Amino acid sequence: MTAPIHVDLPHNLGAAEAKRRIEAGTGRLEEFIPGAAEVRSAWTGDRLGLQVSAMGQEVNAQIDVRETVVRVELLLPPALAFFGKAIEAALRRKGTDLLEDRSGGARG
Repeated sequence: MTAPIHVDLPHNLGAAEAKRRIEAGTGRLEEFIPGAAEVRSAWTGDRLGLQVSAMGQEVNAQIDVRETVVRVELLLPPALAFFGKAIEAALRRKGTDLLEDRSGGARG
């Protein structure tokens, strides 16, 4: 594995609402990954562990939900390390999409 990528996504939703929104959006991850992808996820408290497998590669991630920030840590396999900076930039640019309310629930 390569060095982890860390991205902090500030928000004003509070931890419970941010977690709810992330839970609601986790199932949509496969839509953003080319080819046949498998996404496995499990919550431990306010930390979401993700394993995404696609095209023979596996990416591991942890998402820590806090009151005012969501911290994403991504571990890329060596074959994808070349794309690390682009992936980090995309997470910073589009990461807040994880926190959009698409369920019609409470707004923050």
